[in-house]
Amino acid sequence: MYKLKYIFSVIIALLFGINMMFYGGLLCYRSIMPHKTVFMYERLLGRDDLQLDYRPVPYDKISIHLKKAMIAAEDSQFSTHKGFDWQGIQLAWQKNLKSGRIKAGGSTISQQTAKNLFLIPSRTFIRKGEEAWLTALMEATINKDRILSLYLNIIEWGDGIYGAEAAAQNYYKKNASSLNANESSFLASMATNPVYYQNHLNNRKLHNKSNIIKKRMKHSNLPTN
Repeated sequence: MYKLKYIFSVIIALLFGINMMFYGGLLCYRSIMPHKTVFMYERLLGRDDLQLDYRPVPYDKISIHLKKAMIAAEDSQFSTHKGFDWQGIQLAWQKNLKSGRIKAGGSTISQQTAKNLFLIPSRTFIRKGEEAWLTALMEATINKDRILSLYLNIIEWGDGIYGAEAAAQNYYKKNASSLNANESSFLASMATNPVYYQNHLNNRKLHNKSNIIKKRMKHSNLPTN
């Protein structure tokens, strides 16, 4: 009995310590950008040939067109939900149950940000549970425009390319603040498979998706806090 109590106490202490570490990280990210994310570290692992291009910029130095394009492409309800798109999650859950494995995530911008900041890529139900907890913690700690700022600065846009500024420089030789609607919708269309699309920029599916996103951008609402 004593051993069980000891093991239980150790587990509780570890969980508390991990959660405090995550919370401390989120408090820091309210005002500073991460040096690197867990996702970046994982991508760089064993890749001596890969150069990291990561250039964080302030929220107001990112084009409003790109902000609207990413909301249109990834999470149309971002400005109003509390971190989760329950309808999207329900649809993804049905697909996963039918296939017997996680194929769809129904992830919001908030979930993707939490995942990229703290978790290694993995398609398991345990990882989705960790992601959900971190998302709830982040939504309670950081306001929406800061979450969007983090998201736009850390997401992958090609092999070793992270964030809006690096993407704008690599694909258009300009600052992220200068991206127009066409360029923004195209970058947003790459988000689902950036490493592949980096070398297939003429892909018809990519351009069709870009056109759809551009039409949806007019209905994208930016967060106000």
